[in-house]
Amino acid sequence: MFIRPYQPEDRDAIYDICLRTGDSGEDASAQFQDPHLLGHVYAGPYLLLCPDLAFVLADEDGPAGYIIGTSDTVAFVAAYRRRWLPSLTASYPLPDHPPTNRQEQTLELLHHPERMLNPDVADYPAHLHIDLLPRAQGRGHGRALMTTFLNALRERGVPGVHLGVGAANLRAQAFYAKVGFHELHRDQHSLRFGMRL
Repeated sequence: MFIRPYQPEDRDAIYDICLRTGDSGEDASAQFQDPHLLGHVYAGPYLLLCPDLAFVLADEDGPAGYIIGTSDTVAFVAAYRRRWLPSLTASYPLPDHPPTNRQEQTLELLHHPERMLNPDVADYPAHLHIDLLPRAQGRGHGRALMTTFLNALRERGVPGVHLGVGAANLRAQAFYAKVGFHELHRDQHSLRFGMRL
């Protein structure tokens, strides 16, 4: 397997990986009537707004993982609301009732990018998402993707990066700790990790 910069033709594969790892690292396909919705929240805006910070792990069968993110969460949220959300609001209206399932919860997330403006963005302004299919896991590829992304942030002079992970995703939590992240915040649903660069 090898790491390369994102190319526009990778978009569908990245959306697919996002869905197939969207349930604490497991396949979330059964939780969504619309297979694109999760990607519209956790992949698409990064590919549009920060393509230079998108890296793909691939082999002869195509993409098997990716890492994407932004160097400036505050600026990203503003651009998301200005350049990403307007293209989706007609097709993905906000529900008029409290969410009752994972798809409706994700629709809420789609319409509220300000959720990313957590108290740690001042010290850890960058954030990221990383996902690998099972065929790419447990062989050092996640660490290699992380190193590629973190080096790109360091080249830009970014002082710190954070990420979120579900409370049930113990494997991902162990991985982030192993590559040098430390816990910033925890609640019953999720944890936030950070790393100074």
